[in-house]
Amino acid sequence: MNEQNYTTSFTVDQTPAEVFAAIQDARAWWSEEIDGETDKLGAVYYYHFKDIHRCTIKVSEQVSNRKIVWHVLHNDFNFIQDKSEWNDSDIVFEIAKKGAGTEVRFTHVGLAPADECYKVCSDAWGTYINGSLKDLIATGKGHPNQNVEIAGKHDLL
Repeated sequence: MNEQNYTTSFTVDQTPAEVFAAIQDARAWWSEEIDGETDKLGAVYYYHFKDIHRCTIKVSEQVSNRKIVWHVLHNDFNFIQDKSEWNDSDIVFEIAKKGAGTEVRFTHVGLAPADECYKVCSDAWGTYINGSLKDLIATGKGHPNQNVEIAGKHDLL
C-alpha cells in the first residue's frame, strides 16, 4: 500500500477473532446511521451524516480474523469541491497477532494528504479507529456518532 494513504494502527489484548467481530459491527464504533449489513461479504450498506457526508460501501473482502476491506462505491461530501473524493477507494482493516496481543492496521487506500478532505477525514478516522473502535474492542463499548463533534471542530456545521 502506498505510504501516501492514510494509515494508523493500535494493539489490544484481545484475540484476532474478537477484533474481527468488533470491526464488522460498524454501528457500535462508527455510526448508528448505517442502513444495511456490515458483516457479510458482498453486502452493500449506506452511511450518512446529515447532508455533510453520504456514502455507499460494499464489503468487498473478508479473511476471517485477518482482514476486512470495504470498497466505497459512491461518496458525496458537501464541504469540498470534489464531492466524490472517496469514490472507488478502499477502507482496509488488517488484523495480526502481535506478541500477546493483536494489532489492527487501518488504511484508507485513496485518502492522501493532497486530497481536499484529508485534514477532516484523517481526523475523523483517527477519532473513530484509535478511540471508538479500540475502546469497543478493549472494553466492549465504542463511541459511535461523534460526527457532530468532529464536524464542529472543522466548522462544517
